[in-house]
Amino acid sequence: MAKKEHVSETPATQFLRKQGVAFTEHPYTYEEHGGTAVSARELGVDEHHVVKTLIMQDEAAKPLVVLMHGDRKVSTKNLARQIGCKSVEPCKPEVANRHSGFLVGGTSPFGTRKAMPVYVEESILALDKIYINGGRRGYLVGIDPKVLANVLPVKTVQCALEE
Repeated sequence: MAKKEHVSETPATQFLRKQGVAFTEHPYTYEEHGGTAVSARELGVDEHHVVKTLIMQDEAAKPLVVLMHGDRKVSTKNLARQIGCKSVEPCKPEVANRHSGFLVGGTSPFGTRKAMPVYVEESILALDKIYINGGRRGYLVGIDPKVLANVLPVKTVQCALEE
């Protein structure tokens, strides 16, 4: 059962409050390398509604953010083709930490250290509610996915692969 206590502010929650975004807080017991399967289980929600925030880079090592369903993988080939790059690959954890300002496992698309383009799997926007990292390991926020386009420079892509 997920704990229901107040969680201290993170750069992500400060960003959301400043933007006037309504969100629910969902702390849970973080498991190293557990991923969205663990957070979905702990929150009792469908893993498809848990959105991972991935820090990737193009062939010029320019960082970008990809928001993907928890139960899907990113086709880097399809993503690169759709965004006009030669290639896209995940950043190494320490590089991702440097770009985002968050630890891997606690990366949020909100309140990142660097402004980066944000690509969201199109079908995420059709969900009624998503659970996305709130800027700390073991902490998700529940939001209406329609607000993503209001507060982030999102572009939709179709690059999901079944896990």
